[in-house]
Amino acid sequence: MTVVARAPGRVNLIGEHTDTTGGLVLPMAIDRRTVVEIERGGSTLHLVSDDEPDAAVVALGSSVPPAEVHPVWARYVAGVVEVLRPAVGGRGRVRTDVPIGAGLSSSAALEVAVALALGFEGTPIELARACQSAEQVASGVPCGIMDQLASAAGVEGHALLVDCHTLDVEPVQIPDGLRIVVVDSGQRRALATSEYGARRAQCEAAEAAIGPLRSATVADVERIADAVLRRRARHVVTENERVRAAVAALREGAVDELGSLLVDGHRSLRNDFEVSTAVLDELVEALCRRPGVHGARLTGAGFGGCCVALLDADAEVPDLGVRSWVVRPSAGASVVQAPT
Repeated sequence: MTVVARAPGRVNLIGEHTDTTGGLVLPMAIDRRTVVEIERGGSTLHLVSDDEPDAAVVALGSSVPPAEVHPVWARYVAGVVEVLRPAVGGRGRVRTDVPIGAGLSSSAALEVAVALALGFEGTPIELARACQSAEQVASGVPCGIMDQLASAAGVEGHALLVDCHTLDVEPVQIPDGLRIVVVDSGQRRALATSEYGARRAQCEAAEAAIGPLRSATVADVERIADAVLRRRARHVVTENERVRAAVAALREGAVDELGSLLVDGHRSLRNDFEVSTAVLDELVEALCRRPGVHGARLTGAGFGGCCVALLDADAEVPDLGVRSWVVRPSAGASVVQAPT
């Protein structure tokens, strides 16, 4: 029996590095997807990819930790297998137009599509939880749930306001007059893995001092004695406030206000969370100087990767000599061909 499943990548409009402390995020699934086709059967999952020279071959019940599997992309497949424990494997193919390694959650799209193709049954939140666990065992990074949830639960034409503590999801319509562009800095995220874990540990240390950051105020943050922890906490607390303000701006059609919030968020990521780079800073500044651009910021973990920019619908996409993609808010993951 053949199963075909697809899952979108995502871009996070605002709410960066808040999900691991149960904060607010505002991602949207995008119209770039990973498609996994599997002919089910056997005790091994064997997948080839149009974008990778070597196949992912994962034996069901293998004792090899997913983080030690080769090639690297197969680790995410192995993570899904370890978490789901499917009774049957299969042979198949992976195709994607989600840019790989650009901060648009290509790994989450792969995990979600593989899980569905292997027969996962459950709610989008349950699917996201399973794939979050798969990413953690595959990468060793203590990631939050945002990427997988945006891919699993996306709504056509909407961003998703996600409370990462309660996992409440509220669709927020994107105005027709707004164009969203993702611009690749060309800088690969070499430090993202190690520094991501360090930032999460710093946020946990800040919470040990003042309590949950999701409910803290800026006044609470000022009580933190350690200057580094104080900066990390200040970013998280103010970023949660920016998410709330961004939702209000979208609902009111206040695109200038929304753009200003993105720029403020980038400054916070640069100065307080310290995950930007000179390349990303220059790219944001160059984007914001262009006609019809309301605002921009880095998106994703930082240390390279992409920026997201908000443009008028009739504005020209800036040509800055790097890759860029106009993306549209799209529906979440689905099985497009079920077993017969």
